[in-house]
Amino acid sequence: MSEPKQDDTIIRCSCGNVEVKLIGPPIVCAACYCQDCNAGSGQIEALPNAIPVRNADGSTSYILYRNDRVKCSSGAQLLQGHKIKEKSATNRAVATCCNSAMYVNFDRGPHWVSVYRTRLAKNAPPLQMRINTKFRQANSHIPNDVPSYSTFSVSLVAKLIASRIGMLLRQ
Repeated sequence: MSEPKQDDTIIRCSCGNVEVKLIGPPIVCAACYCQDCNAGSGQIEALPNAIPVRNADGSTSYILYRNDRVKCSSGAQLLQGHKIKEKSATNRAVATCCNSAMYVNFDRGPHWVSVYRTRLAKNAPPLQMRINTKFRQANSHIPNDVPSYSTFSVSLVAKLIASRIGMLLRQ
């Protein structure tokens, strides 16, 4: 594998057998409270020796990257997709060597990959927003450290559209 550039980030599973290169800056860093994220995170956390991916408030934090900027550089054969429903287009990629949640990608549709923020630990970019808060657990408190939105925010949609345009223009 080539040396990472300054804007590139390398994430690894807990045991180090799977390595993914994240190229350039992310689209956005957000915590999601939706039912699918909660169910998928719960499914992964139930695997043997898996570390938690949900935050104390029940959300799951992701760092979104364009899918052309996420490359598995080693251990691809150890990645397994987990679906909460058989026909779901959403795949939660887990490193089977240590049951580390790595990222969420899609069979079809969205042009981004949602990397589990827990993979970056102390080097994770700061959270920028909380989305789908209408699905939060009734007893959970939503911190007011970043903007919170009951659904998808206009700013999130704008960032996603801008990233898609960048892909189309090969920027």
